[in-house]
Amino acid sequence: MRFTTYLRKGEARLAVVDGNDLVDLNDANPQVPADMRLALKAGVDLAQAAAGALKDKAKRQPLASVTLAPLVPEPGKTVCLGLNYFDHAKEGGREKPDYPWFFFRAASSLVASGQPGIAPQVSTKFDYEAELAVVIGKKVPRHTKEADALQYVFGYSCFNDMSVRDYQKRTPQWTIGKNFDGTGGFGPVLVTADELPEGAKGLRIQSRLNGQVMQDANTSDMIFSVAETIALLADVCTLEPGDVLVMGTPAGVGQARTPPVWMKAGDTIEIEVERIGVLSNPIVAEAN
Repeated sequence: MRFTTYLRKGEARLAVVDGNDLVDLNDANPQVPADMRLALKAGVDLAQAAAGALKDKAKRQPLASVTLAPLVPEPGKTVCLGLNYFDHAKEGGREKPDYPWFFFRAASSLVASGQPGIAPQVSTKFDYEAELAVVIGKKVPRHTKEADALQYVFGYSCFNDMSVRDYQKRTPQWTIGKNFDGTGGFGPVLVTADELPEGAKGLRIQSRLNGQVMQDANTSDMIFSVAETIALLADVCTLEPGDVLVMGTPAGVGQARTPPVWMKAGDTIEIEVERIGVLSNPIVAEAN
């Protein structure tokens, strides 16, 4: 199954995607919450709800006719990993980490596919990062083991961890450079875990800036797998339905190039994860 979140009168709405069409799940069944996170927290069987919704041909609308929202508009937690591909760690002058470099993203930084990424006024060092996103579907008990971790994953999506590099380097924790408004591209769809390889391994992941391939790798190259990451986090905190994990980026980022390549107004950045889709964001300058 494929799901997306779109806007209707400014409100985020959960929909199932079928080819070039979508069906609003709350319209098809008012007992299903209109928000993905709330639906997951309520324990709704979204696969069953989606199958029922798709039977009503009259409720279909073209996917191209809607404005998308971030896939999970307000995650309880968005936990990101830094340096999770060895080649990316190496290009940044660091060794392979022994433990993930975790940091958090705020909901206010998220932006949907098709919506602009905002190049900030205060910096020209605006970078791209192609990443795999993981959406948690069920509460993960504390101290869950790696072997049991993937049963709590609802599905996978694309993420662009757009980074303001000079601000990122102002502090050792990176967070400030990762939380500018309009810098966390998320979407356009979620593909449920049952339709992808275990742990979303073996999928090609790319970034393309104005059509030019900048990053080209495979999710099997991740240092910490999805299952191991969930288990490590479960030692620390409770992961809940609708939480999001953003799994790090491979080599090829703009800051590591000679000369560096920075995104600017007028650019278009695309992130593609094989069998999931293409996340696309035009880049615009922050308004005065």
